[in-house]
Amino acid sequence: MTDDRGSATATWQPTAPGVLRLPSGRLLRGRGLRHPLPDGEVPEFGVYLLGKRPPEVDWEARWLPWPDFRLPSDRELAREVLREVWERSAGERVEVACAGGRGRTGTALACVAVLDGVPAEEAVAFVRAHYDRHAVETPWQRRYVQRFSG
Repeated sequence: MTDDRGSATATWQPTAPGVLRLPSGRLLRGRGLRHPLPDGEVPEFGVYLLGKRPPEVDWEARWLPWPDFRLPSDRELAREVLREVWERSAGERVEVACAGGRGRTGTALACVAVLDGVPAEEAVAFVRAHYDRHAVETPWQRRYVQRFSG
């Protein structure tokens, strides 16, 4: 993929599985780790939202402790990591993943959408419309997004 100047860019293909296009045009990939790695390009940076340490990967990665069906264990760390996701997605292939790819991943993607300018009260609907209709699974995950501010 090239940009308007003809130089190589390192973002996702917009039609690749699990790719979410934010209003700014940034592309992120969400996925479930219990599913095989999709064919094609691999991430340059991944954030893994799990209750226990994720498996090793061949790219730069961060672990954000986040138990299944819950909220992040450390909210300040979550804000820092999600801001990094947003910043790096401007020019890198960034992946956000939990075990199933819906609840925690959807919640994190909705928070990143807030950082990108989507109003917090609309972010869950945005992610459900453009990533996965079952994203953000619990009432407390929805409230977390609604209270998340850029």
